[in-house]
Amino acid sequence: MAEHDEAAKATPGRSERRKARTRAALIRAAQTLLADGQSNVPILEITQLADVGMGSFYNHFESKEALFAAAVAEVLDLHGAVLDRLTEGLDDPALTFATSFRLTGRLHRRAPELSRVLLSSGLDLLSSPDGLAPRARRDIQAGIDSGRFTVSDADLALVMAAGSIIALGQFLHDHPERDDAQAADQIARDLLRTFGLSAEQAEQVCSHPLPDLDLAGLAGSAA
Repeated sequence: MAEHDEAAKATPGRSERRKARTRAALIRAAQTLLADGQSNVPILEITQLADVGMGSFYNHFESKEALFAAAVAEVLDLHGAVLDRLTEGLDDPALTFATSFRLTGRLHRRAPELSRVLLSSGLDLLSSPDGLAPRARRDIQAGIDSGRFTVSDADLALVMAAGSIIALGQFLHDHPERDDAQAADQIARDLLRTFGLSAEQAEQVCSHPLPDLDLAGLAGSAA
């Protein structure tokens, strides 16, 4: 009997599952609107897109801004988790940094809706505790501590890296004829040289084979 009671507690009830589906539908709707550049819409339009009742909105979010923040946070969490998985086991901070940068550069073309959600936050990504920024800063600081990088200020180096990845994403959306892999790798090489690597070292790091974004479940993700 005790085991049965514990199992019942561990299994979400129908009401909890319905609430979870409603919240997920609202977040997906917000992500779709962000990807389309339509964040300035009434809550009614969001609920209609999510196919949920107007009253359901306030059961989950106190404002439209809170919903959009949650929508971006979910994408940042996904992005960060994928980067962690794909760079696991790399012991060279320069390689870890470059791999994350090169993968994110490819994300802009391979997962365009997800990319547009990220870009909708603009430079706010710099201060986010999730996603690429904190991981890039960690890798930059590790490079400084190990002597791999010669820059003296990890925060300013992060500004360069974050500004580059945001600008690259917008550039690739605006210029579909450009090769995303070539562009991402070129900027990664230039950043590594700015951080203190030689041209030969930067080339070697950025020639390292990348894991497949498709296998990580990112390229096929829809916002």
